[in-house]
Amino acid sequence: MTNSSVLLLVILLGMGNCFCPASAGESALPPRPAKEAWEKSLGTRDAIREQLKARLLGWPETALVNSASLPAEPQAFLQRVAADTWRGLLALSDRDNGLPLDFVRFGDATVDSSAATIGDYTTPTNIGLRFIALGAAMDLGLIDRSQAARMAATLLSTLERLERYKGFYFNYYDTTTLERNSHFLSFVDSAWLTAGLMAARQAFPELDKRCSQLIRQSDYGFFYDGVLQHMNHGYYVDQQRYAEHHYGLLYTEARLGSLIAMGKGDVPPAHWFAMHRTMAETDTWQNMTPVGRHPKHINGYVTQGGRYRWRNAEYVPSWGGSLFEALMPRLVLDEAAVAPDSLGHNGALHATIHRLYALEDLHYPVWGLSPSSTPGSTDYHEYGVKALGVAGYPAGVVTPHASALALPVLPNEAIANLRELVQRYPIYGEYGFYDAVSPQTGQVSYQYLALDQSMIFIALANYLAGGSVHKRFAADPIIQRVLPVLGRENFFD
Repeated sequence: MTNSSVLLLVILLGMGNCFCPASAGESALPPRPAKEAWEKSLGTRDAIREQLKARLLGWPETALVNSASLPAEPQAFLQRVAADTWRGLLALSDRDNGLPLDFVRFGDATVDSSAATIGDYTTPTNIGLRFIALGAAMDLGLIDRSQAARMAATLLSTLERLERYKGFYFNYYDTTTLERNSHFLSFVDSAWLTAGLMAARQAFPELDKRCSQLIRQSDYGFFYDGVLQHMNHGYYVDQQRYAEHHYGLLYTEARLGSLIAMGKGDVPPAHWFAMHRTMAETDTWQNMTPVGRHPKHINGYVTQGGRYRWRNAEYVPSWGGSLFEALMPRLVLDEAAVAPDSLGHNGALHATIHRLYALEDLHYPVWGLSPSSTPGSTDYHEYGVKALGVAGYPAGVVTPHASALALPVLPNEAIANLRELVQRYPIYGEYGFYDAVSPQTGQVSYQYLALDQSMIFIALANYLAGGSVHKRFAADPIIQRVLPVLGRENFFD
């Protein structure tokens, strides 16, 4: 790899959410005197864990649910999964401040708290998705409107107390003391929080003023590199420097943040067309050589087209080839409706290839490769279909959230896959699906991650409630301003 290619690789790296209390490149964590004093007063790890559990709104009574007890009819099956998942999302939240805890990891198939680990921190993405989930739970009748509004107001009050920098929230906060756990400001995590506030002000107009004030305070021009016309991955406040990486590829989960930044007027529309659909044929470090790459003129802007090819399918790649990158923005944005010839069709292709690759190439009985926890360890890893990514993540475990994300594009196949997961593996608990399973060993990761469970719930609720989440998000003026940009591009012409 040449020096210029190395530099380009760094520039283009599309990084997703980090699931550790420190971000890569970050210096020592900020001090947390209140948390240290609280832990010291309790003394032992067991006492700390039990106090953390006592702060939660609930705890499961049983580890596993008999698959035969789940409804056979597809609609009823999804409704049951949505209800169980929602109960878990609520239960694993702080009873005082409403913050969702990042994860709870159980000891194999047991809910004995003495064998559990409670991840007592949260992220802007977790909070943003909770706002979206509150509206979705209201849509499904799982809570009434007054309950949902009260919960959203509590969460807003907590947000208004948290330490910020230039209007942006840090990447991690302690859920007990609300002290920040990080010096890092993440572009993509900040964007998902803004998306949540947008959804909240549409679902609960009485909260509009408070949500809008927080949205206005975050100027995404802070992350914008005007030379490259790309969004920076983030900023280290303690070091007063930007991260080394940019979101240079269009087709990653960060594209929603780009739309929000443009819709707010914080960055110019040229940013959208400056992002790469594919890399140049001369960039030999990439996973595949693109076909049909040529300049395209769209709405007065010039971008480079091109696609990757796998078997007979051609598609625009993501960075790692995970369903998280391909379909997470679709939780809130109906890309099939607003960008049918670009993002919409591309998402369907990615999901179809994911399914075929897992079933036919890997010979798995189930499919759905996406970043998740790893059975048999405490690690969180990135998984995907290598051919779908510019760099390409390795294949590995299967995670249920991938099937949920695929509901808008492969509904019958996604439902069948969720059913197969339940019937084949001990992966379903009182609060819904656990995080991942290894099809090679049958080993399950007995964890509930706030991010992954939120994605499952929001995707199910949107599907069951006739696109209610999509309609609410599309009604927000920020997105309204950028919708015309999306419909003009064709990835496949």
